Amino acid sequence: MTDDRRTEDVELLRLGQAPRNRRDLLRKLVWIGVWLVFLSSPVHDLATGDHTVGGRAAGWAGLAVFVGLYLTLVLRNMGRPLRPAVVASVIAAMAVFATVLCLTLGAPFLGLFCYVSVSCGAALPLRVAGWAIPATAVVTLVLGLHTGEDDIWTLLIILLLIGFAMSGVAQLIRTTVELRKARATVAQLAANEERLRLARDLHDLLGHSLSLITLKSELAGRMLPDHPEKAAQQVADIEQVSRQALVDVREAVTGYRRPRLSAELAGAQVALTAAGVTADIPAEPDLTGVPEESEAALAWALREAVTNVVRHSGARRCTVTLVRHQTLNGPVLELTVEDDGAGAAGSTPGNGLTGLRERLEKTGGTLETTAQRHGFRLTARTPAGEATDATPGA
Repeated sequence: MTDDRRTEDVELLRLGQAPRNRRDLLRKLVWIGVWLVFLSSPVHDLATGDHTVGGRAAGWAGLAVFVGLYLTLVLRNMGRPLRPAVVASVIAAMAVFATVLCLTLGAPFLGLFCYVSVSCGAALPLRVAGWAIPATAVVTLVLGLHTGEDDIWTLLIILLLIGFAMSGVAQLIRTTVELRKARATVAQLAANEERLRLARDLHDLLGHSLSLITLKSELAGRMLPDHPEKAAQQVADIEQVSRQALVDVREAVTGYRRPRLSAELAGAQVALTAAGVTADIPAEPDLTGVPEESEAALAWALREAVTNVVRHSGARRCTVTLVRHQTLNGPVLELTVEDDGAGAAGSTPGNGLTGLRERLEKTGGTLETTAQRHGFRLTARTPAGEATDATPGA
């Protein structure tokens, strides 16, 4: 079953494309050759009919030109559509040749209008083909009555059916081409989204870890002359953070990393303490019913906020609060990180805050930042799952 579907998909993708090899060309020629059955009546008439030598020669020449125009339109329009003016000119020339041959050689050449109808359905836009095919039928009816064709009504039904059938096939081909382009666009967007996710993860992971390594390295350097035991402890912490950063990067690259809020709270305590910042951080939070995506988004928000406090704020105190409360849109988990530092360094948000905002928006959350004269506040909110009473998580 899988192989059958795969084969059908491959065949479907070749609709509307120019032949890639001789096998494709042979298939398309066989499909086109089926329609040449309507040439049997004109060919039989030219071969056995009562015509003069000049009339028979002119008939063969006119028929050859007509078939050449038809094959040119059908073959050249596959995969590489001709300009609309060229298509209209070729179809008009076919209609003129069919009309002249009918008027000069008789009713057996009425079947040529089937090719005109097929060309209208295959090469013209759907809206234009909607009136071109009936117009071809009207011309055929007038010529049939003029030449005294007995089965004119049967011919009209066939002409209309094959014309609109080819119009449907052409629309299917156009839709297939558009779907192929849309599939390529979706694949490109998915690749871009994955690159953005990886960039956000690497920024959040390495920014925090490298900042902590830098701080502990400075501490170890200051402690080394007088307090070698404490310096050795800082070096051990650096090794531990480096190993954890390596694990985090590997997990982020493979797409499996989901940071836990409790672990980030503990890490924030360590990072702030190492930077000489007094930290007021809640104990183990109550995350009952909170979706994993919401918890991960808040964990990233906490990591980014603490990293900014350590690297940019120059703060002496940092307060972290975690509260669950009920809103009109359902329960919400709110994380607030506030410091008494120098405030925002500029009016344009950095890559970290931009990526963080994108993470929260994907979970249905929001991000608010407030810069004050002496301090900076970051507030992140995410849906907290099932409705519960408003209880603080800290």
